Amino acid sequence: MDYLNILESAVTSKNKKPNGELVYEALLSAEKENRKESIKYNFEQLWGEWRLTFITGTKSSQKKMGGLLGKGFYLPPLAKITISYNADSDNPKSLQGRVANKVNVGLVTFIISGPIKYVEKRNIMAFDFNHLSMSILGNKLYEQDVRGGVKSEHEFYINSISKQAFFSYFLVTENFIAARGRGGGLALWKKER
Repeated sequence: MDYLNILESAVTSKNKKPNGELVYEALLSAEKENRKESIKYNFEQLWGEWRLTFITGTKSSQKKMGGLLGKGFYLPPLAKITISYNADSDNPKSLQGRVANKVNVGLVTFIISGPIKYVEKRNIMAFDFNHLSMSILGNKLYEQDVRGGVKSEHEFYINSISKQAFFSYFLVTENFIAARGRGGGLALWKKER
C-alpha cells in the first residue's frame, strides 16, 4: 500500500511533493485496490470541507490538450478550491444533503451549491449545482438561482445517477479523499475542516 504514503505526501508536503506521474499512478493503484476489495465508505466520512490538491482533468480535456496536462497536476497554492458536503439537517440518515464548491481568487469568492445524494453501495456522490453567489471580502455582491434553482431539486432526487454529475470515491481517509468524476478525471482533496 505504498500508494497511501505517496498520496499522503501529495497533500501534506510543502516543498517535496511527489511528481505528478507518481501521484497519478498512486491514484490508479488506490482505485484498483478499492475495486478488488470492494471497500465501502459511509456518507459521514465525506462530510466536511476538502481542498482540491491534484487533478488529471477529464478524459475529454486530456485529449483536447494533447498531453499538455501530463498525467495530472497540483493546483497552485493561490488557487484555493474546496468542496464541502453536509447532511440534510432534518434527516441526517437520508444520504442526502448539500454541496458547496468554493473558489477563492484573491479577495473574491465564488460559491456554487446545491443538493447531493450518496449511493453508499457504490461510493458515488451525485450532485447538482443550482445556486450561485459571489462575494468580496466576505460581503455578498451577487446571488442567483441557476439551472432551475430549488424547484429543480425534486427532479434531482428522483433522477437516475446515470443522468447526473457525480464523483465515485475510491479512497477516503481522515486526511484526504480521492475520486473519479463522471467525465473520467481523477481528483485528490485534502481535509480542510
